[in-house]
Amino acid sequence: MFALAVIPLTILPLIVFNIVGWIFGHDVWSTVLVNITMVSGVPWSFSLGDLLILFGIGCLFFEILKSTASTSREIANHILSTVVFVIYLIEFIVVGIAAHSVFFLLMIISLFDVIAGFTISIKTASRDIQLGRDVQ
Repeated sequence: MFALAVIPLTILPLIVFNIVGWIFGHDVWSTVLVNITMVSGVPWSFSLGDLLILFGIGCLFFEILKSTASTSREIANHILSTVVFVIYLIEFIVVGIAAHSVFFLLMIISLFDVIAGFTISIKTASRDIQLGRDVQ
């Protein structure tokens, strides 16, 4: 159970992107899932890429929730989140299928996970230290 809690959730969109992208090709992300005509008369389209980005934002939300604790499990999670971001970055630069705006936005979500995780942990740890000083 410890290993599952340490794994960063931002790796899930990376896995989905690679599996779907390699099976169906580079342009699968522009596939329209829903096309709704708004009251204004302008059509609104929701694509598969939009759905994956929404999934990535949901993963980011839960990663931020996980980063509010300052145990060794969360520190390991922050380190692995950094590794996941580096994987995103290398894949974006090197792998042709990853040269897509959906992948770029997922990479930025992963970067936000790294920055937010470390920032929240530092703020939480400094608050815990200040509370410890007041007690003594």
